[in-house]
Amino acid sequence: MCGSAAWARQALTRPHPESSRTTPLLRTPPPREAESAAMSTYRDFTAPIGSRRATVLRTVGTRERRSHLTAPRVPTVGIDIGGTKVMAGVVDADGNILEKVRTETPDKSKSPKVVEDTIAELVLDLSDRHDVHAVGIGAAGWVDADRNRVLFAPHLSWRNEPLRDRLASRLSVPVLVDNDANTAAWAEWRFGAGRGEDHLVMITLGTGIGGAILEDGQVKRGKYGVAGEFGHMQVVPGGHRCPCGNRGCWEQYSSGNALVREARELAAADSPVAYGIIEHVKGNIGDITGPMITELAREGDAMCIELLQDIGQWLGVGIANLAAALDPSCFVIGGGVSAADDLLIGPARDAFRRHLTGRGYRPEARIARAQLGPEAGMVGAADLARLVARRFRRAKRRRVERYERYERYAQSLRSTQETP
Repeated sequence: MCGSAAWARQALTRPHPESSRTTPLLRTPPPREAESAAMSTYRDFTAPIGSRRATVLRTVGTRERRSHLTAPRVPTVGIDIGGTKVMAGVVDADGNILEKVRTETPDKSKSPKVVEDTIAELVLDLSDRHDVHAVGIGAAGWVDADRNRVLFAPHLSWRNEPLRDRLASRLSVPVLVDNDANTAAWAEWRFGAGRGEDHLVMITLGTGIGGAILEDGQVKRGKYGVAGEFGHMQVVPGGHRCPCGNRGCWEQYSSGNALVREARELAAADSPVAYGIIEHVKGNIGDITGPMITELAREGDAMCIELLQDIGQWLGVGIANLAAALDPSCFVIGGGVSAADDLLIGPARDAFRRHLTGRGYRPEARIARAQLGPEAGMVGAADLARLVARRFRRAKRRRVERYERYERYAQSLRSTQETP
């Protein structure tokens, strides 16, 4: 965006080098009749080129044009927006992060414009040092099927917010918006644990549970764009109340919130099995966190190991339900809670095998831990943005081509007028 976009703007505004040595046609407009005739003849002059381009585009399939295999190998910016941080990075076509910046989510996030200002500032900062061709945004919320509006974000004040259009008008490059679980799943499919899989489901375990579905290289977003909200499947009728308003949602039994809730309840009850973690937080039960539980489990704390096993077992039950509905070849487990690795995923695999419909008579999906860590959403957003980066490149090329064709026609018109 810094180099090529500026060059394109200059090409559209400054006189062509050759025209400066001849009659300044663009600076001295012809009479209205002559101008009308000139533009009419110019349209005839350029029509065959447009026709040839249309013919070529009709011969190329839509999916091939939008495939990552044919996307331009240009740097793009990925943005990962959460309730506490906004992370932005420049990513190349191979998934390598060239530069990354991070800032806290603004305290005044009740105003959507404040968050949009933060995103724009990060992108413009990165574009000072990199030639950015598109921007992809992974938002923790529901994004409509057109990937323009954030319908609802639980940690931000976005409600039916036209995020894509607003940022595109400010950044002057194509902008793509998607759910953060979709962008993370795309990254794992392209560069991580899901490479080579035709049917992949990703589960992100964090504060809640998010998810995404990929089939044949396409993210399945559903009719309204909100597919993959696996965390709100009901697994225990009448169970724990969920912030979504229902009871017994899956994320109330297998998520970071569930892990911390169980640990704090045991500590508050002064359970003998919780003495280790009570001593660790010096009696301040509110200081118990998910990463702390994982750390203590690795050190051998029996209660923390048991809590992760419980979370893992519920994870396996939910995965078995998803296998019955979607029958993927691979489940990728990501999010902050997945840092527990085999302490969590081992019990999940065991529970999955016990609860899988038709077990023993069907192939079992592979369950793997995500490989890209907390940058997955950012990398995936940037890579998805490469699919729309061609719009910027094509538009710039067409503007320059259009200018050059007009200059050629203007030259021929001047030559005709100068002939006695």
